[in-house]
Amino acid sequence: MSMQVVDGNRGKWEGRSGGGRVVAVIPARYSSKRFPGKALAPVAGRPMVVAVWERVREARGIDRVIVATDDDRIRAVVQAAGGEVLMTSPDHPSGTDRVAETVRGMDNVDIVVNVQGDEPLVQPEMIEALALALEDDSVAVMATLSTPLADCDRESHNVVKVVSDASGLALYFSRAPLVGAARHIGLYAYRREFLMKLAKLPPTALEMAESLEQLRVLEHGYRIRVVPSRFETVAVDTPEALVKVECILGERAEEKA
Repeated sequence: MSMQVVDGNRGKWEGRSGGGRVVAVIPARYSSKRFPGKALAPVAGRPMVVAVWERVREARGIDRVIVATDDDRIRAVVQAAGGEVLMTSPDHPSGTDRVAETVRGMDNVDIVVNVQGDEPLVQPEMIEALALALEDDSVAVMATLSTPLADCDRESHNVVKVVSDASGLALYFSRAPLVGAARHIGLYAYRREFLMKLAKLPPTALEMAESLEQLRVLEHGYRIRVVPSRFETVAVDTPEALVKVECILGERAEEKA
């Protein structure tokens, strides 16, 4: 399978060959060590989780968009905006586990897209590309995105890098500098059957050393498709990151004016 670039995928939804149901899940929790309550922090005048939900539901080929949370405040704002919410356990160690609980009983779902609730700059095309990558893939059980790595980020421990093989399958993810690396974007698509397995797989040595859950997939012998993208996102992990997002959105609004 050749690598797909996000920008070229919008027109492929007409006459798509897959036909399986695709669900996008947005895991969102209130608690956060670095930024408590960030899911409800205002982004362009609305709660961040709502801003993410609005972007996700613009994606073509997504049959259902669900916000998965354990907090009634998040549930209330999403429902007020017209979104679907499923309440999940407060004990999940990761967003992946929350997504797995959300789709556990959905036997008619084939592909699950995981969009974190702190990604207000996510583009609909990114979500479409992830779902399409798995529909057309006979090797990978999971897909993610990458974008070119800026020189100033090569040494940053906070920037996750990915190296792929010639066919676009991930070889390794790391916070350390990697030769030939791209910048990893933390959006994922899974085959639902594999997601159920992933939630039960034990943590691995490399995963714990790097604090990167996707390494569990590689260490257990599964393949991840890496889809190149021209888009970049900013995960809002701190109040400072939120200021950066607001600045970017303001610049985009000026460009459209």
